[in-house]
Amino acid sequence: MKSAFHQAKRYAEALPEWPPFLIVCDVGYGFDVYADFSGSGKNYSPFPDPQTNRIPLQQLTKPETQTFIKAIWQEPHSLDPSKKSAKVTRELADRLAKLAKSLETASTETKDERAHRVAQFLMRCLFTMFAEDVDLIPKGSFAGLLESLRDTPENFGPMMEALWRDMDKGGFSPILRQKILQFNGGLFADRAALPLNRDQLELLIEAAKADWAKVEPAIFGTLLERALDPVERHKLGAHYTPRAYVERLVLPTIIEPLRNEWDTAYATAVALYEAGKTSEAQKTVRQFHEKLCHVRVLDPACGSGNFLYVALELMKRLEGEVTTAMADFGDRQKIFTTIDPHQFMGIEVNPRAAAIADLVLWIGYLQWHIRVLGRESISEPIIRKFDNIECRDAVLTWDSIEPVLDSDGKAVTRWDGRTTKRHPTTGEDVPNENGRIQELRYIGARRAEWPNCEFIVGNPPFIGNFKMREALGDGYSKVIRQTYSELPESCDFVMYWWHKAAELTRQSKVNQFGFIATNSLGQTFNRRVLEPHLAGKSPLSLSFAVPDHPWVDSADGAAVRISMTVGVL
Repeated sequence: MKSAFHQAKRYAEALPEWPPFLIVCDVGYGFDVYADFSGSGKNYSPFPDPQTNRIPLQQLTKPETQTFIKAIWQEPHSLDPSKKSAKVTRELADRLAKLAKSLETASTETKDERAHRVAQFLMRCLFTMFAEDVDLIPKGSFAGLLESLRDTPENFGPMMEALWRDMDKGGFSPILRQKILQFNGGLFADRAALPLNRDQLELLIEAAKADWAKVEPAIFGTLLERALDPVERHKLGAHYTPRAYVERLVLPTIIEPLRNEWDTAYATAVALYEAGKTSEAQKTVRQFHEKLCHVRVLDPACGSGNFLYVALELMKRLEGEVTTAMADFGDRQKIFTTIDPHQFMGIEVNPRAAAIADLVLWIGYLQWHIRVLGRESISEPIIRKFDNIECRDAVLTWDSIEPVLDSDGKAVTRWDGRTTKRHPTTGEDVPNENGRIQELRYIGARRAEWPNCEFIVGNPPFIGNFKMREALGDGYSKVIRQTYSELPESCDFVMYWWHKAAELTRQSKVNQFGFIATNSLGQTFNRRVLEPHLAGKSPLSLSFAVPDHPWVDSADGAAVRISMTVGVL
């Protein structure tokens, strides 16, 4: 059947328009269903998962099976789980935004301090809701606890801190009155729970009633960041980057080269198996799986983690094919390694976004693991502190920062690049001059280093050359241009990422990289960055390039046009 799937996939790839489903018939036994909703035709995987994608013949008499097959032929995209999850995710973000806003208003802390504490508190709450809905803690236990506190909201804080202490350590929980798993991973190291009044507790109860198991990690990070950020909250209703757009870059950058290696390894294993060399066939597949579990992916501008999550999920799909092949070749040895979040590394300058990216990776990983292998297969601690998401600048590092003062010794400030107000005439968002931050001077500035990896992918900041000073400050703009003196001062901010990734690829430190950039990539001021890498010694090749692609800016939900490029030596 596996060989039949490979033949069907090759047939589908040759079609002028790729169907979202492939159905492989095992004559006399049943049908195997595979899906690829990306439209690429190169990412077919068992649907809905490797454990349940087979439809035995006897199951065809069931009405639900007939409805499912009818939908495959008549409304295939209605079965795309990401579309259903997107609706659930937006509703959950709306509820969290209401609660976050309520919690931020009553406090003696500064606005930034309170926003940080609220964000950390709500992330612990939402992961607890998720854990409840996927049975990592008893079903209904958290929602039931919240409802039991309706008349005594003053007990909420102590009860939550006690529960999170139990989740951090594992063992018997007096709060839930039963033994629970150990979560750990740093998420519950800080167990502080904010006090809630009755109305705020009702908002949390309402959020807990939703099905957090269906959250879509590919967009959840973006929406959660907006919901928890007081400045960005008004943009919660704005559009988000569709998952299909993210896949469009992740596939040629990471998945296609890995799948090409897998196709070669599988063909070799089939030949060995048919020649009676079963143990060698099993070894070939197992070696590829071991390699797959050590592939490292870096997003050096990871934001809230959507590129890293999509890469993780697509690699987990490929891993599912590989482990199925192990079984097909009679390999019954226990699998000790698996693809997990430690392979997906990020660099992000925004502390809240970095924390969300880490959370998104774990939620996505646990969703997949439980759906495919079941809750019982999860080892403790449930989440681990890998420190794979670094909160720092990706292209520049320095020894110290000092404030810039004017001749009278007063602080020099600038617009913070984020705070806006409605223009009274046009109604458009314009800079709010009341949003000021300190202008800074960077001492000992130099190029930042990136961790070792096989693939780099991401969506660096959309800041044009003329807006760098306004968005980043005069001090930062000057020092980055001095540090990367080989780049033209007229290039966009994203090109510093492109240049670093190209250097690493040409030095054979990275297999290949793929970036989103502005659609001005081909214009003179940005092309000057590309040309030395494409025409110099050990030149790069662009294995994939889209000069003008629709996109949604994650910062404000605006429709923009971008370029996609994948560079390989």
